[in-house]
Formats: sequence, C-alpha cells, structure tokens
Amino acid sequence: MILPDFSQFVVFMGSGRGHQWAVRNRFYKDFDTERLSGARPAEGDFRSPFQVDRDRVLHTPAFRRLQNKTQVFWSGEYDFYRTRLTHSLEVAQIGRSICSWLLASTEGFSPEHTIDGDLVEAICLSHDLGHPPFGHAGERSLNHFMAPYGGFEGNAQTLRLITERIFSQRRTGMDPSRAFLDGILKYKSGWSELRSAKGREPANHFVYDEQEHYARWTLGGQGFPEELHAGKTRDSFKSVECQVMDWADDTAYSLNDLADSVRAGFLAEDSVRNWAEKRQVETGEQSPLGDLIRAINRGRIDSFVGHRIGLYVKAARVEEESNFLSGESNRYRYRIAVNEATQAESEIFKRLAFEVVFLSTQLKQLEHKGSLMLRRLWELFHRRYVEGQAIDGQFFQLLPAEQAEEIEGMETPGERARLVCDFLAGMTDGYAVRMYQRLFSPGFGSIGDLVG
Repeated sequence: MILPDFSQFVVFMGSGRGHQWAVRNRFYKDFDTERLSGARPAEGDFRSPFQVDRDRVLHTPAFRRLQNKTQVFWSGEYDFYRTRLTHSLEVAQIGRSICSWLLASTEGFSPEHTIDGDLVEAICLSHDLGHPPFGHAGERSLNHFMAPYGGFEGNAQTLRLITERIFSQRRTGMDPSRAFLDGILKYKSGWSELRSAKGREPANHFVYDEQEHYARWTLGGQGFPEELHAGKTRDSFKSVECQVMDWADDTAYSLNDLADSVRAGFLAEDSVRNWAEKRQVETGEQSPLGDLIRAINRGRIDSFVGHRIGLYVKAARVEEESNFLSGESNRYRYRIAVNEATQAESEIFKRLAFEVVFLSTQLKQLEHKGSLMLRRLWELFHRRYVEGQAIDGQFFQLLPAEQAEEIEGMETPGERARLVCDFLAGMTDGYAVRMYQRLFSPGFGSIGDLVG
C-alpha cells in the first residue's frame, strides 16, 4: 500500500502587504532555497519555494511537449502506451510516496524535519524535460551530430532548459532554487573532462562545458574536491532528493515499462522463459520472473506492477553520511539506501526489457527511421544556419523567423549549432515527422500548412 503524502506543511503569516508563506520544515535552510537569480519570494505568494519550482515546471512548454515524445513505443501510434509525460507523472507519484514512506519510517524525521515532497515532485517531473524526439536513439543521434560542438545529453539539456535563455525565453529560464537545480543534476562531469579522461568523446552522462558554473553554484560556489574526479565518482555525489528521483525513475522504468511490453506482445511466458534460460535466471516459485510469468498468464500485469511499486517504495531507507557539504545542507547529510534484493530484482526486470524489447528488430527499425529523419534535418539546418551556405543558390527561410533570427545572430559556429540542436531537441515525435515530410516528401504539405 502506498502511503499518502504529508511531507510538506505550510502555515500562513499575515503582514500588512499581504500573506506570506512560512515553511515549518526545518530540513531546509536559506542555502537550499536561494534562487539562481538571487530573487526573493514574490510579495504575497502563499507557496513555498519548492512549490513555486514545481508549478513553473508544470506550466512550461517543454513539459507539455513530453506528451508526444517516445518512452518505449513511438508516441502517437497508439493511445495506450506510456509517453515521456505519463512516465514523468508516474515517477513524480512514486517519488512523493518514497518521501512519505521515509517520513513514516525514519527515526528523527518528522513533519518539521523531512525530505520535501514538493521538491522531489518538481525534480521528478523535470527529469526528462531535455529528452529529444524518438527516445534514447534520438539522444544518441544528436550527441553524434554535436560531437564537434560539445555533445548532446538529455540531462544536460534539462539543465539548459531550466537555467538558460533559449529562443527569447526568460534569461534565467525557470530561475530554480538551489535544491531544485541540484536535484536534476544526475551527472556533474563536464564533456571535455570526460573526453580527456577517456580519450574519446563521451556517449552520455555529462553536462555541457559551459554549464560548469551551475554545478559550482549548487555547491555554494565551491569546486569539487580532488577525490571527486570526473566520471562515476563525481556523478555518485548527489543530493538526497536526486537519489529519491533516481530510485523512483528506476522503479517506473523497471516495472511500468514491463506492463507496456506485455500489452504490446513483446513479453509473454515463452519469451520470458527463453530469455531466462539463456541468462541463467531463476523462474521458479517465489522468484521475480516466476511472479511475472504468473501475472502474465492470469492477465494481472497491472496488479503485479502496482504491488511491486509499493514494495520498491518501502525498500528505501535513509542513512547519514559525512562529506564536504553535509554540514551546509541536510540534502547531503543523508543518502538513500535500497534493499539489495529489491535492487537486484529491478536490474533483472530492466535487463529483460532491454534485451527482449528495446533490442528487438521492430524497435530498432523505428529507431533507425527516427535517426534518419533527425540526420536529414540536422544536415539541412546545419548547412543553412550554422555554415550560412546557400542551398541551390538560395537562402531559404526554413525555420520560424524568431528562431532563425536568434541563430543567425550568434557569433560562432558552436553557438549557432547549439541553438539548432535546441530546436531539434525541443521537437515532439509528431512535429519532427511533419517537418521531415514537409521538407523532403514531395507529396506532403501545402502552402496553407503551419510550420509548427
């Protein structure tokens, strides 16, 4: 059973200039609630800083676009399967439930001293904002295209959306609080740092070089200690809220994607048993795969997933630790630990979905098609707007005027390429398909079509 959330209590204090909020949760200090711009709360705003963060995410165009971005199966082809939006909503619900469980089960936690559910919800809702169309295949393609300009990474793009001015949006993006910004920083190693350490361009798990100052800001202006060198060691240094989001994401990924795969016909008793036999994974009584097979045969996959989510929530606990920020913020005084057996079960389910579903010919063919469309669009826009070359002797206006003007106003090819990449990454699956068809399919489109 998943517990209701009661981790955030807000009281109201009257003033001559309107009401102000006062958060009774002493887990957080001014250090945690400070905003990137240094702005103070708006007079009369009854919300906590983290409720403001959450509300800004919910009302941003990038969040709405997740409704038409691929999770596992291409969005728009069916009404039933999960998209990036429904996945993000599910992660947010699981994240809040973890906060409630930790409040109820942790000695020393109380409504006045606990991990904030609104903050975790904001982080969970945001964790996939930067993902491009066509799932991880689209992310890998954009990283390949952007290799000469500092790469592309979904989490780094999320950071960019939250903090940067892109195409005439506010200069500070969503002007996040320190705790919120830190919570979405799953990876803290720079692209150039990893390239130097590995001797090749990194495939993922980095921030853009120009984002280093955001990581420093989350640390209170400090750099990373020498022992937190670029790579996994530094990336493991996460706030407790980021760790809650990570486990909530793993829970949703390893369980909810299973349900979609069963309903799509990729996972049935035979396919699960065949995979388990090859990987020497147990399928007997009281084994995770045995439970899954029984749920499939009984048509109870949703009940199986719902029960497992409750178990995964209650597998989490907090432990105290000491590091260079633990005295500055409770967000680094605590870390999340997860029951080893539950973690192992989650890994089995993720491997099953990845090897049977994600690596299937059917999905790989669709990934290739998505990659092909992105490549053709990138090549065209790169030639026209990054290189500034004419196409067939003409300077066609291929992008909306506002975006084209901003791109062409950049001084360097790298700056122009980053904005072209922003445009492609912001596309939904459907928008990318329509743009491709309009530009490359003679039988598609008319003078009356809107570019959008």
